[in-house]
Amino acid sequence: MKLEISNICFGYKSTPVLDSITMSVTSGEVVALVGPNGSGKTTLLKCIARMLKPKGGSIIIEGQNLDKVGPKDIAKLMGYVPQSATNVFPCTVFDAVLIGRRPYLTWGVGKEDRRIISQTLGVMGLQHMAERPFNEISAGEQQKVLIARALAQEPQVLLLDEPTSNLDLRHQLEVLSTLQKATKERRISAIIAIHDLNLASRFSDKIVFLKDRHIYDAGEPRAVLTVDNVRSVYGVEVVINDNSGWPHVMAIGPV
Repeated sequence: MKLEISNICFGYKSTPVLDSITMSVTSGEVVALVGPNGSGKTTLLKCIARMLKPKGGSIIIEGQNLDKVGPKDIAKLMGYVPQSATNVFPCTVFDAVLIGRRPYLTWGVGKEDRRIISQTLGVMGLQHMAERPFNEISAGEQQKVLIARALAQEPQVLLLDEPTSNLDLRHQLEVLSTLQKATKERRISAIIAIHDLNLASRFSDKIVFLKDRHIYDAGEPRAVLTVDNVRSVYGVEVVINDNSGWPHVMAIGPV
């Protein structure tokens, strides 16, 4: 599987946000989108998911141009995970994940749908709370449910918008490690918009720096997570060490 993003441009009214964004993602790969607030991370995810219509460029997955693919089929190709649950209403965790099967449902929920839901709950470590009310579990557990719902779509690509923004340290590590494992095992791809450079370094195969509407640099964490890049993109002086097995960033202060 290959996702090809070519020359994507987008703006809100008279404000340009993305200009000539070109990148590719392959099976089993986790890509982290990083950059300062307003750099277009969320907008790019929504363009890929077709929640926003780009003003130019193309998005091709498995040879299919998404301009020619209907919403139901796009939902089978890509799963979108927002920052947090919105419009929370009383339902069980099982039923919340079941929503991910909607692109496949016809007259009702079949045995295969239930099997996939149960399997996905197991992958995310949620099987023990399948019958618990979704609106009564913690924010970290809700985030896992949202990822499970997206996985239940059986997508080729997962798109996650700041999946750790409201989580404590333990849940950040649990969510990203589980996501990384699921991506590798299922041979799908994931694109994550994330603020924390150290989490991006640890859990991604590739980091894409966004700045001033463009891709500033992209590549493996060790190649692009440099003092010069962080200074140029964020305006912050940092020290970077590799003692933990991946680049670790420690901020010193503004330039």
